[in-house]
Amino acid sequence: MSTFSIVLITIASIVLIILVNSVRLVRQSTAVVVERLGKYNKTLQTGLHLIIPFFDRANAPISLKEKVADFQPQPVITKDNVTMQIDTVVYFQITDPKLFSYGVDRPINAIENLTATTLRNIVGDLELDETLTSRDMVNTKMRIILDEATDPWGIKVNRVELKNILPPADIQNAMEKQMRAERERRESIIRAEGEKRSNILVAEGEKEAAVLRAEAIKIKLITEAEGQAMAIKKIVDAKPDAAYVTLQGYEALIKLADGQATKIIVPSNIQDIAGLFASVSETLKK
Repeated sequence: MSTFSIVLITIASIVLIILVNSVRLVRQSTAVVVERLGKYNKTLQTGLHLIIPFFDRANAPISLKEKVADFQPQPVITKDNVTMQIDTVVYFQITDPKLFSYGVDRPINAIENLTATTLRNIVGDLELDETLTSRDMVNTKMRIILDEATDPWGIKVNRVELKNILPPADIQNAMEKQMRAERERRESIIRAEGEKRSNILVAEGEKEAAVLRAEAIKIKLITEAEGQAMAIKKIVDAKPDAAYVTLQGYEALIKLADGQATKIIVPSNIQDIAGLFASVSETLKK
């Protein structure tokens, strides 16, 4: 191989290396920060780009996807001096690759420390019960504070969640006993309400039955009274004489004597009884 061929191959290899180093392919949802002679030059977005070899240096691609950082539990003291272990989950996204690259050293560690201090400040103003029942409020406050603090770092905090809140063991036992007592109280109330409703239904049923019995007796008495009135009316319509009335009185006495009574009182003025029947008949006629 001649010297000219060797030189040509060498030049071609150098040109190929330069071309390869000049081309940068940026994938979707990523960005590349380019430095020229050690100074920030530009940010490459998705697509194919050319840079100047030996002068420009492309940093590692930065993901623009939303990320999740699950931090270890942190000891937090509440306003009423109860120490709890709380671990948080932060959802964040890089919005400015330049600020992310030059704004802070080790951004994830910075977010973790900022999350811990912010959590202590917020929970330190709350008592134990408020901390356990105000998760949404704590999450919202932490998101706002973290989002403002991470703006200079090119990071946007989308959401913060308190993953676990672990009070001391003795407090947990007391809370479990309180919850058990509350469940038993609610069960007793429900049982008492059921018994009360059952008694009310029974009383209403007895009341309706008594009303129906009274109504039946009333109808029976009215029917008997109407029957007796019709019978007397028929007698009156027949215009019985005094002898007939007297005879009916005797027959009534005979039936009374045939009864089960041990004592029978017979009025001496039996004739007056016949007169009473006659008077009743005259009254009904009028």
